[in-house]
Amino acid sequence: MVVSCAAMRFYAERPVRVMLQLLADALAVGWVVLCVVVGRAARELILALQGPSRALAGAGDTIRGAFDDAARTAQQVPFVGDDLARGLGTGTGAGDALAAAGREQMETIAAVALGAEIGIIVLGALPVLLLWLPLRIRYARAARSAVAVRSVDSDLLALRAMTRLPVRRLRKVSPDPAAAWRRDDRAVVHGLAAIELRSLGLRAPARPPD
Repeated sequence: MVVSCAAMRFYAERPVRVMLQLLADALAVGWVVLCVVVGRAARELILALQGPSRALAGAGDTIRGAFDDAARTAQQVPFVGDDLARGLGTGTGAGDALAAAGREQMETIAAVALGAEIGIIVLGALPVLLLWLPLRIRYARAARSAVAVRSVDSDLLALRAMTRLPVRRLRKVSPDPAAAWRRDDRAVVHGLAAIELRSLGLRAPARPPD
C-alpha cells in the first residue's frame, strides 16, 4: 500500500525531540553532501592525470599533420614524388598510432575517475541512508497513527505502550499495568497512552475527568 508523505508526521511536537530530529537529519544530509563533494573532487583529481595522455594525442596529431603535408609536397617532385609520398606515409601512420594511444589512455582515466566518484558516493552515503531513512519513515508512520487515535482511542495507545515500551517504564504508571488495562482503569490507561505518546515526542491526550 502506498502511503502519502503528506499524511506522515516526520517531526515530533516536543521541542527537545524536534531539535534532536533536526540535528540528525542535518547530519545525515550533510554527510551525503560531503560524500558527493569528495567524490567529485576525487574525479577531478584523477582527470588531471589526463595531461600526459592529452599531450601524447596532440603530439600524434601534429606528427600526422606534418607527414601529411610533407607527403603532399613530395608528390610534386618529378619522377620520385610518389615513392617519397609512400615513404612519408609511414610517419603518418606512426602519428595516428600515437594519437590513438593518447586518446585511449584518456578514456581509461575518465572511466577510472567516474568509477572512483560513484564508488566514494555509494560506499560513503549508502550505509547512512540505509540506517537513517528507514528509521525516519518508521517514526513518521508511528507518529502519524498515534496522532490519529490520540483523541479517540487511549486504549489502543495504552496497548501499544505495553507491547513496545520497557517494563520499568510501564511500572511507573502502575505496578500491574496489564491488569489495570483489562479492568479499564481509566487513570492507568491514560497514563500508559501518555508515555506511549511521550516516547514519540508527542503531546499527551487530555486527561479524562475523574
